Amino acid sequence: MRIAIVSDIHGNLEALTAVLEDIDRRPVDEIVCLGDIVGYGPDPAACLAVIRGRRIPSFMGNHDQAAFDADLRTTFSLLARTAIEWTAPRLDDGDLAFLRSLPYRAELHGATFVHASPRDPGEFEYVMDDLDAARQFGSFTTPICFIGHTHDPEIFREDLGPRMVDAEHRCLVNVGSVGQPRDGNPKACYGLYDTGPLSFEHVRVAYDVPATAAKIYQAGLPAQLAERLVLGV
Repeated sequence: MRIAIVSDIHGNLEALTAVLEDIDRRPVDEIVCLGDIVGYGPDPAACLAVIRGRRIPSFMGNHDQAAFDADLRTTFSLLARTAIEWTAPRLDDGDLAFLRSLPYRAELHGATFVHASPRDPGEFEYVMDDLDAARQFGSFTTPICFIGHTHDPEIFREDLGPRMVDAEHRCLVNVGSVGQPRDGNPKACYGLYDTGPLSFEHVRVAYDVPATAAKIYQAGLPAQLAERLVLGV
């Protein structure tokens, strides 16, 4: 079974559209979303409409929760808080009910899926390096766990071996970000997981960055949110 895994869409409709078009051209059996559908970007309701319309199984991201949880917003950076406070009033009751319904974690198709980390999904920990990853391996029992949250595509192996997935070694895999990559590559990023040979690859997809940036400026959102898309940071 081949599963496409998307994460951190962040209201970027152009990136989400390009990624789904790429997925639809491939032999993919299912799509899973690791959360942060909203926040930062100019099209939160439209992105939610796509995810909901296609019935894509999704998980709770911190920006998703902050859309209805004002207390969580107080922990955000000024940039993130400004964006989510712009986002929340632009979501209708159906959007907010959908976000409230999202689970934090699940095991599907022999893998664990969660937005930030398996150890305490509701705390939205950042897994930035091998040391952070080492603290997580005791919190899932499947061969592989998929995460997002940092917007940085990465593979962490329990044995600290080569950064690749195989059937012999447990892995924690960050699938990267669709709507706001931060690894220096502005192309949208998602993951392809094959449960047969237990393999994984990161896929990069070009999209209309200037169009999304223009929407951010027009919406009156902070200019930095547009500028970082151009640089992929």
